Amino acid sequence: MASNTWGFLSFFMVLVVTSAYPIKTKQYKPCKHLVLYFHDIIYNGMNKENATSAIVAAPQGDNLTILASQFHFGNIAVFDDPITLDNNLHSKPVGRAQGMYLYDTKNTYTAWLGFSFVFNSTDYYQGTINFIGADPLMNKTRDISIVGGTGDFFMHRGVATLMTDSFEGEVYFRLKVDIKFYECW
Repeated sequence: MASNTWGFLSFFMVLVVTSAYPIKTKQYKPCKHLVLYFHDIIYNGMNKENATSAIVAAPQGDNLTILASQFHFGNIAVFDDPITLDNNLHSKPVGRAQGMYLYDTKNTYTAWLGFSFVFNSTDYYQGTINFIGADPLMNKTRDISIVGGTGDFFMHRGVATLMTDSFEGEVYFRLKVDIKFYECW
C-alpha cells in the first residue's frame, strides 16, 4: 500500500511540475527570406540554341538526348539555368542556377541535387547560395538544405522548399524555390 501511495504521489508531482513549467519548443524564425524561380530546358537533340541542361551520363545503351525509361534511373544532367524573380522564362535573369541532378531511384521519380545560385548583379544580389539534397519529385513540396553561401549570403544556412511550378513533358520544367535562411552572418 505504501509503495502505491508513493507511486501515486510521484505521478501527481510530475503532473504538477510539468503543468507549471510546460515544455517549450524553440520556434525558429528566418533571418532572410527569398522566393526565386529557375527554368530548366533539357537538351533533346534538336534544341541546342535554347537548352540550359544536358544529360552527361546515362545507363549503358541509353541515348544522351532522351531520358532513360524506368524513372530515368542512372541519368545525370548538368545545368546552367536562368533564375528569375517571377515565373516568366522571358523575365530578366537575376542569376544562374548551376549544378547537377541525378536520378537515383529505380521505383519512383527521385533525384539528388547539388547546385548553386550564382548572382552577379548590383541590382539584386552578389554571391552564391549552395544547395544539396534529395528531391522526391512526386511530392508537391520538397525541402533541401542550404549549406552555405558567399557575398551577400556569406555563411548563410537554411532550408529551400522546392515546388514544381510548371513542366512541359521531359523538355522543360520550372521550380519555385522558397528560400529561408536561419543563420545569417
